[in-house]
Amino acid sequence: MASTIEKIKQLREETAAGMMDVKRALEESGGDLDGARRILKERGQAIAAKKSARETNEGLIDAYIHFNGRVGVLVEVNCETDFVARTEEFRQLVRDIAMHIASMKPLVVRPEDIPEEVRAQERAIFEKQAAEMNKPEQVTRSIVEGKLKKWEAEQALMTQPFVKDPERTVGELVQEAIGRIGENITVRRFTRYEL
Repeated sequence: MASTIEKIKQLREETAAGMMDVKRALEESGGDLDGARRILKERGQAIAAKKSARETNEGLIDAYIHFNGRVGVLVEVNCETDFVARTEEFRQLVRDIAMHIASMKPLVVRPEDIPEEVRAQERAIFEKQAAEMNKPEQVTRSIVEGKLKKWEAEQALMTQPFVKDPERTVGELVQEAIGRIGENITVRRFTRYEL
């Protein structure tokens, strides 16, 4: 019994899920912490998928200035209600996203936001590099597509590994917050300044 209470406490601290949700996940996983984490993560993603169609007209604009004063970020993150926008959890999420932008220098919010002319320039560079490898055409095409997809993921905020926890992306961080908070959350836009 004591170990179950400790597991519940640990999972609640790690995931910020409700006590009953944590207890059910532990029961379903037969007391396995990793299994319970996986179940809670899947449920959070299911909640996020259901909420993704909801409009996000409230939220926060936050600023982050790096300690040396040479990098600054303005970011707009939206949610469904002003009640959630005022919570400490939402404010911390916005701060973390702003700090990540300052550190990792994304170009756009999502890969599909990359301008087509920029994508075409990168594709031309990758095609030239792949052509120098003297591989068959199909392999060359595959190399170019792979490099382009990797480059796009590195340039878009939502697909970048989160600076505080590289095991998950910023998009996964937002999805987890949607699951915990219970409202749709979107990163609308950002501007990064650097001297």
